[in-house]
Amino acid sequence: MEQPPARGSGAPGQQQQQQEEQDPSGAPLSAYERQRLRNLRENAAFLASLQLFQSAARLRRGATGRRPARVNRVKQAKATVETTLRRSMRLQRIDPLGVPLPEKPVLAGPAVEEQPRLPPGPVHMVAADQDQTPELTEEFLSEWAKISQIEHQKTETSLPHLESYKAALRGMVLQEDAVAKVVHTRIYSVAVHPSESRTLVAAGDKEGHVGLWNLDCSSGEGAHAFLPHSRPVSCLQFSPVTPAHLLSLSHDGTLRCGDVARTAFDEVYRNEEFALSSFDFLAGDASTLVVGMWDGRVAVVDKRTPGTSAEVSADLNSVTRTVHVHPVSRQYFIAAGARNVGIYDVRHLKESGSQPVVPLVGHSKSVASAYFSPVTGNRVVTTCADDYLRIFGTHCLSSMAPILTTIRHNNNTGRWLTRFRAVWDPKRDDCIVVGSMARPRRVEVFHTTGELLHSFSSADYLGSVCSINAWHPTRYIMAGGNSSGRLHVFKE
Repeated sequence: MEQPPARGSGAPGQQQQQQEEQDPSGAPLSAYERQRLRNLRENAAFLASLQLFQSAARLRRGATGRRPARVNRVKQAKATVETTLRRSMRLQRIDPLGVPLPEKPVLAGPAVEEQPRLPPGPVHMVAADQDQTPELTEEFLSEWAKISQIEHQKTETSLPHLESYKAALRGMVLQEDAVAKVVHTRIYSVAVHPSESRTLVAAGDKEGHVGLWNLDCSSGEGAHAFLPHSRPVSCLQFSPVTPAHLLSLSHDGTLRCGDVARTAFDEVYRNEEFALSSFDFLAGDASTLVVGMWDGRVAVVDKRTPGTSAEVSADLNSVTRTVHVHPVSRQYFIAAGARNVGIYDVRHLKESGSQPVVPLVGHSKSVASAYFSPVTGNRVVTTCADDYLRIFGTHCLSSMAPILTTIRHNNNTGRWLTRFRAVWDPKRDDCIVVGSMARPRRVEVFHTTGELLHSFSSADYLGSVCSINAWHPTRYIMAGGNSSGRLHVFKE
């Protein structure tokens, strides 16, 4: 019987394998443990044949060595494409035919954006145009005083039928001698003298000029311009009692009365703090007035009181572009501004927080004007930047004013044209006139039902937008002003 080898005998590898196949106590390992050890030995031998550890050592030694110098790359500048700023022909001083206009002369001294205000006190009626001789100006003022002395009398006791009225409108035409440049720049206000025998029209412009034009002047020099203000003249009215008085209101904070007898524009009201926007006669004898301001304040002015201050001052808490007095109940006036239009009682005005008696709601953008109908005051027409003319019912001044009619109308005049203001024909309680952006150029007359009654136009003599329009109180005469200082007078 073969005997196992003695301890310490046999090859060294066999002895090492035998030792590894025993646990630390000397007991033999299980088959699983032995197979595990064999796998570990085979894996170690395989990794050693790959020489991974030597390669890693070489890489570490190379990483700690000197790095090559960095080469800075030069970036090429991006190609820029020069764009040319587009400029309108007006800014390039080129007329529509392509002919360059003469350059404006360079004035000495610093540029002034706005003219300084005129000093307090009256301004003499001296022609602003140096070409106008004093003799012609004196002759014109004498004619103005003469036609104002004739007492105004209404010949019509009842309103004509609508068809007769439309026929009368068709009979009003624009002739060549009824178009003239009366003021220097854009027209902001127009008024027609109530004379039954002569045609006298006034206009106020952006620079503060007040121009008057006698269309019946035989010498052809019927237009005369004066400079009683330093900023836009936004409201003009002949006195209903004394037509020899022409009242003008300006953004410069002054309300003046042009008096032919004194040949001067006297100050009626002066406000150094706020710009004025509009006015209307509060009393039937034209002794007191209500004055609107751009910041939302109104003032009650009495011409009989010495000085140029206001009797009452109140805040309406909104921009005030126009004010207009009720033709019958004269204690009420309407004020139009941003989106707020309201009827106020002058007896209940407060220094702050004045509330309207009747608000006129429904406007989605700013309102340029609001006027009572001239006969009864039972309607109000508003002109809004949302492209609508609205007719409100105001026969009851103790409740909400309903909207009777909405008329779709393009009121977006832009910055170069004066904003449209729809005004009533003073002879009727149901017809309004307003400028138009449509081509060919025209001035439109609407009925309160929304019907377009007539369009004043002329292929030969009307080629611009007449933003501001005014009627003669009794005759069929309508005057429209444009942005170049021209008046267009349609008449029978």
